[in-house]
Amino acid sequence: MSSDQVAIQISKLSKCYEIYDAPRDRLKQFILPALQRKTGRSPKRYFREFWALRDVSFDVMKGETIGVIGRNGCGKSTLLQMICGTLSPTEGSIRTQGRIAALLELGSGFNPEFTGRENVYLNAAVLGLTKSEIEARFDAITAFADIGEFIEQPVKTYSSGMMVRLAFAVIAHVDADILIVDEALAVGDAFFTQKCMRFLRQFMKTGTVLFVSHDTSAIVNLCSRAILLEHGKVVEIGIPKEVTKQYLATLYESTQDVKGVSNGDPEMQVAAELPDYRDMRESMINTSTLRNDIEVFRFSAEQLGFGTGDAKINSVHLLDENGVPLSWIVGGENVILDISCIANKEIYRPIIGFQFKDRLGQVIFSDNTFLSYREEHLTIKAGNTFNARFAFRLPILPSGDYSISPAVAEGTQEDHVQHHWIHDALIVRVHASSVCFGLLGIPMRKISLEVQT
Repeated sequence: MSSDQVAIQISKLSKCYEIYDAPRDRLKQFILPALQRKTGRSPKRYFREFWALRDVSFDVMKGETIGVIGRNGCGKSTLLQMICGTLSPTEGSIRTQGRIAALLELGSGFNPEFTGRENVYLNAAVLGLTKSEIEARFDAITAFADIGEFIEQPVKTYSSGMMVRLAFAVIAHVDADILIVDEALAVGDAFFTQKCMRFLRQFMKTGTVLFVSHDTSAIVNLCSRAILLEHGKVVEIGIPKEVTKQYLATLYESTQDVKGVSNGDPEMQVAAELPDYRDMRESMINTSTLRNDIEVFRFSAEQLGFGTGDAKINSVHLLDENGVPLSWIVGGENVILDISCIANKEIYRPIIGFQFKDRLGQVIFSDNTFLSYREEHLTIKAGNTFNARFAFRLPILPSGDYSISPAVAEGTQEDHVQHHWIHDALIVRVHASSVCFGLLGIPMRKISLEVQT
């Protein structure tokens, strides 16, 4: 591997902070150790060490997009700040090649008393642009930020979203070689986030990106490799889908606190059952090569999973409307997802759910039993089996591989303990599809084309 191909080289990087229990200890540390050394005594320390990062090493190749993931306090932001040069390492070395543009903490690099215009010139100059280059790009920067007349107002009057808009607009126009983004896009609105994603994808074709996020789907979808940090150390570097699985497992094991996929009003009732229907083009599509043929593989209990083990998932099947297991499905058909479990201990208020994910690990759809049974407070005795069935019309899926990850938990939607979660327990493979674009297709009741004369 040529060193010319390495954009960022991190070698045995560590960062230590001195933690003082009282302000007077800081003064003692400044004065007393020198006096103790003069008298021949071993100097005493009046602080505790906190290692935010410890012995971190990895290389980022030019043109590569690396995702950094981990729980709060694991050292992600400290790592990025040292790469950008705003923090000095305690040990180790960092070598970078090319101009770095970074979007770190909200508002970092901005003077709150300066106007947006003045901060554009200041930030772009710090990133290496000359005044003439900034002037040539100023209109493009303001158009990207889209904050209107606020560009002439002090930054201290900006909302968090406006701050991110301006900061990202600057780094998008400085011709950086390395782009570093630390979770800042989480405060942007949906339209601006999509604009940023389009820029990122274009930048990723030639530039190097170091991307920090708690969004596992973003890590899987955007990155070629991922790094999992835990307590300041690198736990794993590898394929994003596998690294995010391990992150999810450690997150559940440490907190056992997960918010569900939906929040509904139990008092609201559906006025009438929606009539069933099929795609108006189904007979034509199903006699062509576009029929959404979906192969169903066997349930695999050996897949990576996690949980307390107080309940265990025994099987996962896709069934037809008569309860017969399916090995082949056509997209748009009614199916039943059956998840069977056994209680190893008494389970109070069980919740069974699933995620249906695409090949990149993005959740296409998901659901669980909590809302349907929130008032019943079921108890499952130890040794008993129990199962959940989800009846729905399978969407029309683009070609490719998909997976179903089932889970069984105990408690409520907002506060529960995860007993067993299996990643990718059931695989389905779509061999053909009529979907042109998007993550999935839905049956159309009617499509019309009218000409007005």
